[in-house]
Amino acid sequence: MSAQAAMSRETKNEGAVKAGDGAYIFDLLTLDKMEAGPTYSTAIGPVVEGERTQVGLMRKARGTGARPHSHPNEQWNYVIQGRLRVNIEGEPERIAGPGTLIFFPANKVHSTVALPDEDVIFFVAKDLSFGIAGVAADGKNSGAFYEKGFEPKA
Repeated sequence: MSAQAAMSRETKNEGAVKAGDGAYIFDLLTLDKMEAGPTYSTAIGPVVEGERTQVGLMRKARGTGARPHSHPNEQWNYVIQGRLRVNIEGEPERIAGPGTLIFFPANKVHSTVALPDEDVIFFVAKDLSFGIAGVAADGKNSGAFYEKGFEPKA
């Protein structure tokens, strides 16, 4: 089964691709992209779902990112390019660059913002107990975080 045929199978996340039943190899660079938290984040990229896990290759434009949010599933991010300012509830702020693996426990409020020097690309893995997007900590669907000077053009 081709990746195109896998895209037509039912998924938890609208716009994701379903693995299995002959769909086992995916070129993440060519798959359709989806927003992975449009109510609080600028993360965008392809998502592939198995039976128990979901993975994606996400991009956050420089100077943009996710406002504080959480989700009931664990999350792993592996930074491939760029640097993220990472805040995890109860922990000191850290900067994570290429080669860094970040663990976000379930239900712990966190945020990540791409530093202004370059876009960030990261690989994400989560269990499928919940979708790829979380819930904004303030309960508002007011959009992503933008550093001063990186806001969307009107």
